[in-house]
Amino acid sequence: MFEFHPSKAATVKNDMLSGLTVALALVPEAVAFAFVAGVEPLVGLYAAFMVGLITACIGGRPGMISGATGALAVVMVTLVADHGVEYLFATVVLMGILQIAAGVTRLGKFIRMVPHPVMLGFVNGLAIVIFLAQLNQFGVEGQPGWLDDTFMQGSIVDVAWLSGSQLYMLLGLVGVTMLIIHFLPRFTTALPSSLVAILTVSLLVFGLDLDTRVVGDIASIKGGLPTFHIPSVPLNFETLSTIFPYAVVLAAIGLIESLLTLRLVDEITESRGHGNRECVAQGIANTTTGLFGGMGGCAMIGQSMINVNSGGRGRLSGITAALCLLLFILVASPLIEQIPLAALIGVMFIVVIGTFEWSSFRVIRKVPRTDALVLVLVSAVTVATDLAVAVVVGVIVSALAFAWEHAKYIRIEARQDHKGSTVYAVTGPLFFGSVTSFLERFDPQQDNDDVVIDFARSRVADHSGLEAIDTLAERYLSAGKTLHLVHLSDECRRLLRRAGNLVEVNVIEDPKYFVADDVLG
Repeated sequence: MFEFHPSKAATVKNDMLSGLTVALALVPEAVAFAFVAGVEPLVGLYAAFMVGLITACIGGRPGMISGATGALAVVMVTLVADHGVEYLFATVVLMGILQIAAGVTRLGKFIRMVPHPVMLGFVNGLAIVIFLAQLNQFGVEGQPGWLDDTFMQGSIVDVAWLSGSQLYMLLGLVGVTMLIIHFLPRFTTALPSSLVAILTVSLLVFGLDLDTRVVGDIASIKGGLPTFHIPSVPLNFETLSTIFPYAVVLAAIGLIESLLTLRLVDEITESRGHGNRECVAQGIANTTTGLFGGMGGCAMIGQSMINVNSGGRGRLSGITAALCLLLFILVASPLIEQIPLAALIGVMFIVVIGTFEWSSFRVIRKVPRTDALVLVLVSAVTVATDLAVAVVVGVIVSALAFAWEHAKYIRIEARQDHKGSTVYAVTGPLFFGSVTSFLERFDPQQDNDDVVIDFARSRVADHSGLEAIDTLAERYLSAGKTLHLVHLSDECRRLLRRAGNLVEVNVIEDPKYFVADDVLG
């Protein structure tokens, strides 16, 4: 289950070193997201440790990193402000239970319904969000925008920026970090370039006694082991009614972000994760962290990209990251607090560059206009609101565009057979988008007394299709003519039988002709 592969020394080394690199990058992220949510830094660090450890052990995607995220933090801030942190812990527990239920009922498979343009928009939007979050470090400490949700919402208005030598120092160190990460792999891959960059810049700052901001300037990360704690909230319906809406939104955002990140890691590693297993693992992790004083979390695309690009592909990488983070909290906080924020900003900027699908600029003029619109729309909504809303909007727009296009595909050809019957041959799906065109093609007044509709190359897809057939039957009945339906596929006949009294037509079945079988089932 743990997939350590102890006989593969290179794999173990890569996983452990990449896990250490991820742990270093997790510290400022977890602290910053804790501030965004309005809770203590340790609440975010504990969540990063527990969610990361549990999902690494039992999740559906080895190599994927989970922890406290900004997408969840911006939802939590209102709950904490209005009701306090104990209600947050209770909400995280309920959020986990909902995610477990989603995994058990195998809802994870519905991530397949997310179109590729939505996936591209999700990746580009998250890259922009990660970039904006790093800009927070270029603000003046204590001024508007410093470690609040201003950047998480994509707004950089009225922020006090660094200037002069402080700004140049920060930019220079960020640039050095990015150059090391970019060029080191050309010479050696023995060590993750991100880890080497962090250590090099840290030694540079320490050796030259440079005046630049470090992790310890954000907050102290020193603490003890998380302890079991049942949320101190009244166990009544009023509490449930308060936390349930938040839990549903958090569970949805967490699963969507986790499953889309899983798909992204699948594409990069050319392997396949297990969505439903990841849903259950995320749920167990959040239920646990809610009972141990953590703010909950989900998959982190930035840290997952750092891990994968650093060579971490197995479960050991995520486990190492979580355990190293715990060690930082328990014993190594004085050292970790001396790491320059510039080094971690540089790492995340490289993640942004690697995450953003630059090819989308090239293909946007070659794909259908609706796909291009969806790509841009999802990116914009991700930055302006949150991931869950963006994905839902993208899927809805894609579905409507698909329905509009396929509504044009229905064709009806009329002829007269040797018995004197008017025969209509239908080609294409009969569903809510095509029923209007379908009904317009029939003329009960001009047709012969006996009318046959041949569905050999068509299928009735939904209730709107059934209603169209019923409407057509009533028109022919009012005209004193007989209507027959022939060559219906099995699933079409099941729909008609299930409709019962909703549809009253004369159905003629031909047992020797099975053209419209459902090959998509």
